[in-house]
Amino acid sequence: MPLPSITWQDVQQMPDDGNRYEAIEGDLYMTPAPSILHHRLTRALYEALKPLLLGPGYGELFWAPVGVEFPATGEGVQPDLMFVSTERRGIVEEAGIVGPPDLVVEILSPSTASRDRSIKLRLYERQGVPEYWIVDPDEQAIDVWRYGDETVHDRFTKSLPVRVAGEPVGTIDLGEVFSPEL
Repeated sequence: MPLPSITWQDVQQMPDDGNRYEAIEGDLYMTPAPSILHHRLTRALYEALKPLLLGPGYGELFWAPVGVEFPATGEGVQPDLMFVSTERRGIVEEAGIVGPPDLVVEILSPSTASRDRSIKLRLYERQGVPEYWIVDPDEQAIDVWRYGDETVHDRFTKSLPVRVAGEPVGTIDLGEVFSPEL
């Protein structure tokens, strides 16, 4: 007898126990609280993106725990960082983001690396997320996946170009991101 399929709505009913829960392809995933390095990288990326995206008014940045629901499939996740453009601000609701953000960023942790590089990679492409970044703290690199007519994958170790709707808006110095100030 097959197990029941887990949806994002089921996840919303789970107890607040300090873990992050996600529903992908009918399965439930749990992510323990992130490490201090993970927090520092999240903050460093947010601070690097802020003047490029928020200052000019391109949209809004969010960080976990904020849910992203994909209603058509009942899936939902809590990415580390997300950007929603001003043009698409209608997907931002009080309970979370409903629909694909313009940019999703996941920072690898030992407990999530495999999922971020496979299941979530496929999820974000399938759900129409235009750009997905996988931050690798061990290799001090960011893999960028851009989805559209063609899937494009690039790896950056020095500077990272930032785009809004496919148009360049600046670059991030990855040396500063991977050496965050305390």
